[in-house]
Amino acid sequence: MDGGDILEDFDNKIAAEIRLPEAMNRKLLSPFQYFGITDSIDLSNVKWVRGRYIASELTDIYTESDSRVGEIINALDKYTKDINDVRALGYCVSMEHAKYMAEKFTLANLKADYLTSKNSKDRVLIRKKLEKKEINYLFVVDIFNEGIDIPEIDTLLFLRPTESLTIFLQQLGRGLRLYEEKDCLTVLDFVGNSRPEYNFESKFRALIGKTNTTVVKEVEDNFPHLPLGCSIILEKKTKETILKNITAATSLNKNKLIQRIQQFQHDTNLPLTIGNFSKFYNIPLQSIYKRESWKRLCQLAGKINDFDSENEKEIVSAISNKWLSTNSFSYFSFILKIAKINFNINISEFNSNEKTMLLMLHYDVWQKEGGFDSLEKSIKTIGLNSILVEEIKEVLEGLIENIDFKELPIKLPYEQPLKLHSRYTRDQILTAFGKSSFEKKSSNREGTAENKDLNTEILFINLVKSEENFSPTTMYDDYAVNELLFHWQTQNQARPDLGKGLSYINHLKTNKRILLFVREKSKNEFGKSLGFVFIGEGKLKDHYGSKPMSINWKLEEPMPHYLWKDAAKLSIG
Repeated sequence: MDGGDILEDFDNKIAAEIRLPEAMNRKLLSPFQYFGITDSIDLSNVKWVRGRYIASELTDIYTESDSRVGEIINALDKYTKDINDVRALGYCVSMEHAKYMAEKFTLANLKADYLTSKNSKDRVLIRKKLEKKEINYLFVVDIFNEGIDIPEIDTLLFLRPTESLTIFLQQLGRGLRLYEEKDCLTVLDFVGNSRPEYNFESKFRALIGKTNTTVVKEVEDNFPHLPLGCSIILEKKTKETILKNITAATSLNKNKLIQRIQQFQHDTNLPLTIGNFSKFYNIPLQSIYKRESWKRLCQLAGKINDFDSENEKEIVSAISNKWLSTNSFSYFSFILKIAKINFNINISEFNSNEKTMLLMLHYDVWQKEGGFDSLEKSIKTIGLNSILVEEIKEVLEGLIENIDFKELPIKLPYEQPLKLHSRYTRDQILTAFGKSSFEKKSSNREGTAENKDLNTEILFINLVKSEENFSPTTMYDDYAVNELLFHWQTQNQARPDLGKGLSYINHLKTNKRILLFVREKSKNEFGKSLGFVFIGEGKLKDHYGSKPMSINWKLEEPMPHYLWKDAAKLSIG
């Protein structure tokens, strides 16, 4: 609650974590029904200081509106089974607000009480009254966020905006404890017009979990990706308010970003880094890099001196179009290591796999084959702009910190630097498996790529294919049968008795390696090409059909969980 970062006490390392949606899918928490209810109170003119509304102004507004209390009671009558048979916590903005709500509910013949720091000596007694339903409604202020466990709670009332995502999740968690008499948690969130700084997006992203669709799309489509047994229902006006807020917040132009950078020191005591900025304002790095390099934005905001633009366009493109769409711990760590020596390398000191990663880095930044006398000169040139080298280090450190899976080695009869379960761009993959030649790299743009020298064929697989991006001839049928079996449909002309189709059937006899790289769809939510996840070597289990053929590839390692969830969905129906 002091605004400090607890991670600093643990060397900024998280040993293990479980996100809210995963905990629900594993039935460790109660499912929820979340109702977004239109609030008549307009907060758009309430003062906003250091990342939050002024509590005293909220108190004045909330304790002067008897009509709002009536709206809250009406909503309870509409969305709960029995307004007199619940165990509800109501989160208020202040002690005055909590006391006011308890008094108004009592006047409405509802059994209610309040608990704040002023009457906390009665905490145990009031808690027992709620457990026994001697009261049905308990209004609190930052006192039951954490450290208390009342599994019986079946209803939550969010009666004030919660600016902190951490506090919101703590408050939500009070009602998510499993209890045999509770089928699900009912959440009533009262949503009014808010200030543009207020962040709806992070709240809904936390409830949904990781998807490749935007929160706006989830809201528009009525939340198709919620955890098992959960629902979010937004009243029409609430939905419009939330969509308007998220759209305004995410449509950041350069000037808005510059203004936020200038405002940052007034909103928090955290040092101004791209990681802190992104987390504090919940602005994805992808949104920042749609505009400029981070350091250029800081310079335009007057936070650093002007600097040379040498290599700026190329480095920004590498970050935006390559690294933010991929996630390899080993590759990012390698780049970070040489960034820390300003890319001043001696190529003779690198082994074969490291030289291949240097070649991958070359194409990430320069995106062309010529222009340099040697690979060493290419890499050294990246380091000429010291300000942008610092930016590369900041970005990579953040990307590495956010990798939440373990990449695995793969045994092949030749050396290559890619790891199982990491995500790579097509160019990075082709470079890793192409001829180790600086002068030439594969320009293959098909769904498969073959290196006859290595006797290896790479399958580039898109799980989601749509008429918008694919012609009917590429509408193949690819999905995970289970975590170790992947169903793949060949190109339309493949047949089992000759050519490419026959080579797949005989691949074990000819020692041909079939390597599978899978992505959910061609573009991510920011419109950038999404990288492919290396799921490993496929070995033929069985096949059927002709023109196209259907093949089941058996994998050596189970698919990573974060991809399996999407790949398995494609097999339904």
